[in-house]
Amino acid sequence: MKQIYIYGASGHGLVVADIAKNSGYEKIIFIDDGNNSYPTFEEIKNNNDIPIAFGIGNNSIRKKLFKKVKAHHFNIPHLIHSSAVISLDVDIGEGTVIMPQVVINTKSQIGRGVILNTSSVIEHENIIGDFVHISPKVALAGNVSIYEETHIGIGTCVIQGIKIGKNCMIGAASVVIRDIENKKIAYGNPCKVIKE
Repeated sequence: MKQIYIYGASGHGLVVADIAKNSGYEKIIFIDDGNNSYPTFEEIKNNNDIPIAFGIGNNSIRKKLFKKVKAHHFNIPHLIHSSAVISLDVDIGEGTVIMPQVVINTKSQIGRGVILNTSSVIEHENIIGDFVHISPKVALAGNVSIYEETHIGIGTCVIQGIKIGKNCMIGAASVVIRDIENKKIAYGNPCKVIKE
């Protein structure tokens, strides 16, 4: 029987579990360090013959737990819903979760531990850094770069050639027409930096 651990039993974890089932995993085992209804990582850490995926939406927490899991030599597969449309030459890092109706076009690079949420569009030659979260219905035009641990809010549009730095938060329904430096919070149409 094909089994997988899902680290995090929240609503996001339920969605990841559904994608794991869609990807052929027959048994889903939730683990959660903050919910007594499930085993903790400490309880399963020596059972690394079962792969582990992440059901945690927070980028910094997901990154921290990813490193802990890697230190215990777990396999961290990427999970891709069968309805996603992905060009054959796209690179996808380990632990990335690609949700229903996502489109990723040619020569794009997707890092480790990324969330590409429902119906997001990643156009040609995009670079998505490690532990980025792209929310539902985000549209990235061609040659966009989004760096590590940045969160792009639901329904945001980013025009071609834009660079968004590390650890940024882009608010929902924003229209990004200028580069955004590291560690900025920005939103609006057009998107403007509000604070660090």
